This record gives sequence, structure tokens and C-alpha cells, in this order.
Amino acid sequence: MDTATRADAPDTLVETVGAAIVTRGLTKRFRSGQVAVDALDLTVPRGSVFGFLGPNGSGKTTTIRMLLGLVTPTSGEQSVLGLPPVQALPKVGAVVEGPAFYPYLSGADNLMRFDAADPTASRATARRRIADALDRVGLAAAAGKRYRTYSLGMRQRLAIAAALLRPRELLVLDEPTNGLDPQGTREVRALVKEIAADGTTVFVSSHLLAEVEQMCTHAAIMRAGKLVAQGTIASLSAGLAVRIRVETPDAAAAVRVLERLGMDDVRTGDAHVTAELGGHAPERVNAALVGEGVAVRGLAVVRPSLEDVFVGLTGEGFDVDG
Repeated sequence: MDTATRADAPDTLVETVGAAIVTRGLTKRFRSGQVAVDALDLTVPRGSVFGFLGPNGSGKTTTIRMLLGLVTPTSGEQSVLGLPPVQALPKVGAVVEGPAFYPYLSGADNLMRFDAADPTASRATARRRIADALDRVGLAAAAGKRYRTYSLGMRQRLAIAAALLRPRELLVLDEPTNGLDPQGTREVRALVKEIAADGTTVFVSSHLLAEVEQMCTHAAIMRAGKLVAQGTIASLSAGLAVRIRVETPDAAAAVRVLERLGMDDVRTGDAHVTAELGGHAPERVNAALVGEGVAVRGLAVVRPSLEDVFVGLTGEGFDVDG
């Protein structure tokens, strides 16, 4: 999907070509009456790194559980890799809340136990597949180390390795960087990009907008069980204005210059002024400020972020950093 959209979706699943995941009117209502997911129309392009965004409690995990056949929808349609979810499962790897590994076993032995639990996995190829999975996530050198000695980032990568013990066309990750330190976050981010480069569609659920912005090619934003918007990362912010930010101790004078230049939505902050850039060249804005004697400590062009998109669509803040 090249442009951001709310409801411009095909009426039937078969009309969407080249999609890894399609839902139409997907709804989950619990016995308590709570509607966790409300008429979700979602399209995830094949080959994308797709960020599924929303605050905690917005319906992300419930949606994932329906896509994996773990929860039965109340109504609506869903297709995974062109198949009903249960039929698609052999082609899907998933890390939802992380598998429970044995702390006293090595990474390789844990994967051996994990693989043995899969009745469809070949015992004859187990060691080769485990070695390949560990190498793919960068844990080959730590294969013999006990799980309890692994860092949080290594543990998350081992969980992803478990999901990749067989060839997968789709990898579903629920909050893969939640609780990780900066190093672990970078490790997982790099791994996701590598997996996608190999041709696997990666569906990443997260409440960390800044992280998804660095990792994903496409995104959808959920709020209170409803889809707010979806599209490419670029298209989601296309309707928002690019702004210029001027760091200055002379805020009042800077405001007068920017308004005289005809710039819109001029705002003042703590030792800075911002405005919509419009068609103005940043270097000319800077020259005008300096020419009027405004002390410019810094000047930057600020492009809209996913946080700006969410606030613009809902009028609410978002947990950007966790």
C-alpha cells in the first residue's frame, strides 16, 4: 500500500494481491462485552517490515492471537499468506511473549528441545537447522553457553532463532524490543532488517514509535481496538507539515522575523521558535534572522514523526520511549 488510508480497502480477501496478511471487518468481542478489536481492515504487503503500533491495550496482541489461530474472531475475515490462519501456520514463525527456555541448558540444547516439540520437524535435519538458525541470529559463538548467562538481547535473538528453525515466509514479533537495553535493541533491530532482506515478511507489534520508525517500511496505528491509519512510513506523515526550529535567546525577535517572512503556525518554546517551513529555503530563513540581528544558536528542519502522526489523528499522546 503506497498511501496512508483508513478505509480504502477491498471488500473481499481475494481482491488483495501481494499481501502477507489481510483482514476485513475482523472483530473480537469478549464475553464481558469488551470489544478488543473493532472491525479491523488491515493489509500487510509481502516483503515489508510492518509495524503494528498502538498504546498498551489497543488490541495489538489480540489481533496477533487471531492471526495465529490462538483466538477465535467474533466476526470478520482474515487471510495469512493467502490461506486461513491455521493452514498458514507451517509458513509462519512467531514470538509472542517469548518461549520459556531452560536456564541451565545451552542455547543449542534449548533449540533442540524446542524443535523436538514440533511433530512435523525432521529429526534427521535438526542439528543442521539449529546451527543455521543460531548463525542467522548471530549466536553461533554462544551456542554452547547456558541460557542463564545470555543478555536480554541474546535471549530475544534466541527466541527469534526458535521461530526460524524452519523456512518461514512470515515472522510475527510481539514487542520484540520491550525491556531491552540500547545494545539489545540495536541487535534486534539489525536482525529484523536482515531477515526481511532475505525475503521474509516481518510483522512487528510495538508501542515504541521511535523504534518502529527506524525499523519498518510500513505501519498501522491502532487506538482502542480501532485502526486509525495504515500505509508506508513516508505516506503516514505526508499530510503533516515540515517545520523549522530555531534555537535562540531572542525568541520574540525571531517570531517577528518569521511572521514577516509569511511563515505559518509560528510557536515559541523554551529558548526556541518553530514554524511551518512551507516553501521557504532554510538557508534564507537563517539569513533573514541573522540580518535582523537575531542570535541563532541552531537551526534545524524537523520532519513529522510517527508520534506527530498519532497525535494529529487522535489528539492524544503516545508512549514513544516505553
